[in-house]
Order: sequence, then structure tokens, then C-alpha cells
Amino acid sequence: MNGAESLIRTLVAGEVDTCFTNPGTSEIHIVAALDRIPEMRCVLGLFEGVVTGAADGYARMAEKPACTLLHLGPGLANGLANLHNASRARVPIINLVGQHATYHLRHDTPLTSDIEAIARPYSKWLRTSRASSEIGHDAAEAIIAARTAPGQIATLIVPADVSWSGGGSIAAIPASPRAPLPDEQTVERAAAMLRSGLRTAILIAGNALYDQGLVAAGRVATATGAKLLAPYPTTRLRRGAGIPRVDRVQYVLEQGIEQFKEFRQLILVGTKAPVAYFAYPGKDSAFTSPQCEIHTLASPGEDYQGALDALAVALSVRGTEPETEKTERPSMPSGEITLPGLAAAIGAVLPENAILVDESMTSGRGLMAATKGAPPHDWLTNTGGSIGIALPLAVGAAVACPDRRVLCLSADGSGMYTAQALWSMAREGLRITTVIFANRDYAVLKREFSYLGVGTPGPRAANMFEIGRPDLDWTLLAKGLGVPSSRVTSLDAFGKALRAGLESEGPTLIEVPL
Repeated sequence: MNGAESLIRTLVAGEVDTCFTNPGTSEIHIVAALDRIPEMRCVLGLFEGVVTGAADGYARMAEKPACTLLHLGPGLANGLANLHNASRARVPIINLVGQHATYHLRHDTPLTSDIEAIARPYSKWLRTSRASSEIGHDAAEAIIAARTAPGQIATLIVPADVSWSGGGSIAAIPASPRAPLPDEQTVERAAAMLRSGLRTAILIAGNALYDQGLVAAGRVATATGAKLLAPYPTTRLRRGAGIPRVDRVQYVLEQGIEQFKEFRQLILVGTKAPVAYFAYPGKDSAFTSPQCEIHTLASPGEDYQGALDALAVALSVRGTEPETEKTERPSMPSGEITLPGLAAAIGAVLPENAILVDESMTSGRGLMAATKGAPPHDWLTNTGGSIGIALPLAVGAAVACPDRRVLCLSADGSGMYTAQALWSMAREGLRITTVIFANRDYAVLKREFSYLGVGTPGPRAANMFEIGRPDLDWTLLAKGLGVPSSRVTSLDAFGKALRAGLESEGPTLIEVPL
């Protein structure tokens, strides 16, 4: 058994059975091993940013790592923007990055680079394999590192001669470490805050936003009157009718300050106190007032669900039935396209157990209100602020959950960063309906320009924010990449196209000119 085969067989033994790939020459022996090991599903991406973003979406929904296969330093560098987002999402990913044969590095050929330096900022675990006899062990350690709570990026660099040399073996996979519970004093302090009667918010992240964590949080909130909130950059949020209500933190600084002004206490679970994404002249970045006491119930890496359950026990509320969202859908709108109308149409037809991937910052601000009473669904967002994640994230989510419908909402500007993901959707036959809000602007940048108090954009500044001249034609782009598409010019047409897309057996795209 050569090193490449021992690598892949160890990953499969550790339940890493999906690989998002864009390989090159240095990875050919890994590709050959993948050819011989059908237990590992391979999904090709035409750009490394699609590969890394898809691995993120897969991890969010499967709650286990996929691996990526990337070509040397430049291939890894092409995927870094969405690895940045994945690192902020705190999800498990294993990157396999090829390297030149060890004896070839001295020649300093054109693709030679310091791969470890490129990987280090976004890798909690990083190693270059040194021998084929060791690579199975390295893979096992990468699995454990990736699975360490709350989820981490592990990068394993594989020299070509380590791949092709014999002497490999399948390594045993140790048990993954359990996330620790916060200590009793930390839990009791949170309970005392909730007993005080002061207006309190509980800001929760990670797996506290779905399954048993959200049920426990809902019991605590119902019994104490606390408000449940999720960070604006949310990895995954379970919501809809019958689910405890969790409001999302606002993005805009003034709106965030208004949202938090009533709270005198804030309890954190797996996240930190909210602040503005950017600094603004003469303004404080914090959303909370100086009079708000902030307490961390569970730090990142601790057991969020266990912490909330322990809090429910301390408050004697485990038997409380949590208040949940009522079933309530908007009526299907008609007439001219408006942003509220688009949000209402989505709320009217969103199917049960759908996965909604949202990167529609300016066009989608009414979506959460319009869908709060829709059937239960999961909501995924951009966690790191690096745009171009929606389409790849949808690919990964659909691969992880083939029986669920995925609705991907993207602006035209951010969609162009990783439009190649449409090809992967078509090739894999993924049931993804993509909606492109085509405002032909980097609209959020126009807002930020005015917000910073530097006046109205002049012609050269405006030229950097507008993406018309020529206008992007998403229907042709999608068709060229194998995805059936349509352009709609009314809410009636949008509703019809949306229903058809959500009932189709493959990917579709709807362009909505704004």
C-alpha cells in the first residue's frame, strides 16, 4: 500500500467520506488512490474557492468533516477566502494539499511556495507528512484535530514522493475528545442573573442554535423571560413554525445599539458580545451599553448544548414547554417586483426542512421576518464577511443532505466570485434553486460610503461600486454552466419560477432584476 492509499483509507475509516477536489500534478497519486476507493465520494470544483466553500457547507449540515484536495500553494491560496469564512464558522474541514517531491524542492520550480505559511492563518492543526509509513497516522491526527470542538480546520501537506512510496498502512482512529462542560460556578452565575428580574438576552451560537441546544435555550427563555439571539454571522440556525424563536443580531451599528439598549444583562454561549463589523469615526463599536453586565456561560469549544441543559436544571425548568413560532405564512404576492414582495413569496412557498443559504445582504433584509412562520428549516449565512460563499455553501449543504431542498439567495456581485459552483451543481444533479438578486451594484459598499461621512460618491467612486456596463446576464451564465435558468420581471412570475425550482430534480436559477 502506498502513502496515498493509506491516507485515503484512513480518512474513510474515520468517517471522512466526501472529498471536494481541484487537484494537479503533485496530487496525481492521491487521485489514483481515490479511483481505487469508491467509499470516498469525489466532487469536482472548477475553482478552489468553490471547493473550500462547499466543504464548509457540508460540515455545517453533516456535522462532520469533508476533505478538500488542493494543488500546491497557489491552489490553497485560491481557496483561502472561503477558508476564512469556514474558520469563523468553526466547522471541521481537512485540507489535503499536494507538495512537490521532497528531493525536487531544491530546484525552486515555478509552483514552489511556502505552503505552511499560506495555510497557517486558517489551520488550527498543520503538518507536512514526512514518510509514507507515517501518513496514515498523520491523517488520523488530522481527523481528531478537525473534530475537536467546536470544529477546526486541519491541513495536511502531502509531498508527491510520500504519496507514491510504499510502506503505508491504515491508522487506527482514536475517539474524538468530548467538549468540556463549564464549571458549576459559571452555570450558577448565569442562573442567578436570570433570577434577578433584570432584562436579559442570551446570545447563542454553534449547535446551541439547533436540536437539543435550542430546545434547552427555549425552555430557559420561556421560563425567565430572557430574549434569545443569534449572531449576525450565523453558521446554522434552525427556525420556523414549532421552533423556539431566535432573533438575529442586526448588522447596522445603530440598529444593533437600538436592539440591545433594553438589556442590562447578556449571557454568551459559544460567541462574544456583538460589535460592528467596521469602525466608524466618532462612534463606539459596541452594541451593548456600558451598564450591561456580560457573562460567558460557555466559551468556544465547550459543550454548548450541555451548558444550556445544565442551566435549565439549575433553574428547575427542564419540564417547561418552550414557546415556539406559530405557523404563519405570507400570502403569495403579485404585481411589480419589490423587496418585501420577494421576501413574502419566499415565505409563502419555502418547503418543510429546506436549507436556506443567504448571502443577500441588501436585497434580503426582509426575509427572516417573512419566513419565521414557515415550516421548519435551516438558515446558513456568511460567517466571515468574505463574499462569494453562497453558491459553494449550497453545493456542500446539498451534498450533505441529498433528500432536502436547498434555496440559495445571492446578489449578483457576490455570486460572480464563485459562479463556477453552478457547474458543480449541474454535474452532481443537486436540488438547489439559486435566486440572483441582480441590482448591478455592490450596494452594501454604497451604503458604507455614505455612512462614513465622506459625501456622495463621485463618478470614479461610483464606477467602483456599479457592476453594469455591460450588465451581467445570469440566465446565459447559468445555461452555459449547465443550469436551467429564467429571468422574471414580476412577482407572479417569480412565485411560479420559485415553485417550479423547488419541485425540480436538479438545479435551477432565477435572475431577479432590481
